[in-house]
Amino acid sequence: MTAEPPIRLFVAPVTPLQQNCTVVWCTKTHKAAVIDPGGDIKPVLAEIQRRGLTIEKIWVTHGHADHAGGTQALHEATGAPIEGPHADDRFWIERIPEDAKRWGIYDARSFEPTRWLTHGDTVTLGETEWQVIHCPGHTPGHVIFYHPESQFAQVGDILFRGSIGRTDFPRGNHTDLINAITTRLWPLGDVQFVCGHGPMSSFAAERAHNPFVGDRVIAQSEPNRSGPG
Repeated sequence: MTAEPPIRLFVAPVTPLQQNCTVVWCTKTHKAAVIDPGGDIKPVLAEIQRRGLTIEKIWVTHGHADHAGGTQALHEATGAPIEGPHADDRFWIERIPEDAKRWGIYDARSFEPTRWLTHGDTVTLGETEWQVIHCPGHTPGHVIFYHPESQFAQVGDILFRGSIGRTDFPRGNHTDLINAITTRLWPLGDVQFVCGHGPMSSFAAERAHNPFVGDRVIAQSEPNRSGPG
């Protein structure tokens, strides 16, 4: 018989920007974390209930409205603590209501995390433990959530299938983004990942084919290998 994996997940695209709200859960306890509840909270909650899960945590990769606009509503509905992002994204969280309207999201609110996260932190979900990796560039306080045992990560808007995150927003930094991907993500190995928008991929596939951070592209440049701050 095949052993039950330690985690399972489903992805629910939310908001007009089709952001990948991701629900992960510990298969032993059926305790779930909602990663990046950008909006459309009611149908996400309905699916969680249908699957017999209990929300234990709310995890936020970064403070953009399409990723975090429904966080406060979900917190009020469940009482689950909010973990993340890094405190450098506080200014993004404060401007969520204003920014959200520009993207057709009209019920988004700002919030105060129960716990700000920093590089090297761990978070728990049921009987599982996840690593927090600070990956600035798209926003200064962007973090990802990585489960080593499953070789799985939710990377928000850092990396996509065939692309990378935008860095033309306030306090975005292209060099920091490239460094975060190449010095903090690639060493993790062949990790399967859910990104903030679009289909899943793997670090191995992106190293082979990504036109921005693939190995051949990086080898032709002279990146700063010291890693982001």
